[in-house]
Amino acid sequence: MTTRLALVDYGAGNLASVGKALQAVGADVFVPLTPADLRKAAAVVIPGVGHFAATAALDAAWRAAILASVESGCALLGICLGQQWMFEGSGEAPETPGLGLLQGRNVRLDEIEPIGALKIPHVGWNEVVPLGPSEMLSGVPPGAQAYFTHSYAVPIGPDAIASTTHGATFASAVGRGRVWGVQFHPEKSGDVGLAVLANFLRMARSA
Repeated sequence: MTTRLALVDYGAGNLASVGKALQAVGADVFVPLTPADLRKAAAVVIPGVGHFAATAALDAAWRAAILASVESGCALLGICLGQQWMFEGSGEAPETPGLGLLQGRNVRLDEIEPIGALKIPHVGWNEVVPLGPSEMLSGVPPGAQAYFTHSYAVPIGPDAIASTTHGATFASAVGRGRVWGVQFHPEKSGDVGLAVLANFLRMARSA
């Protein structure tokens, strides 16, 4: 069984690698050309790498279509910059609003708490620590490592499902209902990342 999944392209990088990883776990992936194309999808993925200002390409029409999809019961996954965009905004580009689907703002890691001699950006493998049982992390073993590359993140809040520490502790996975986000890159995280994507597709099919 395949799930028709819209992979939103707003010029922020890692589209091909995310698409291949989703196909590997059974998704039928397409890239929507217009906001109206989201009506064809059972699930939507917002990928991305780089600066928060890149999300400005998702204009009012895209924002309205994505919010309408969620309202209609469509599953949504944000990856790295895509997760950051699901919140209200980021100190990286204060003039650029987030989607506002989740409450909170992204800040530089060293603004969450001092990180000592550690470098920003946070690049490489790090532990994803579950904050409780969650469908998103089903089958992910204790001590699991995922691949990160970022300077900003959202602090731990009510929607946090997992945390990671790079000097500062931040939300490395979030979820509310059928809306999920991961600060790490599942497409670069081996079996752990594929498990998270498979869990997302399973949840998307349960509509």
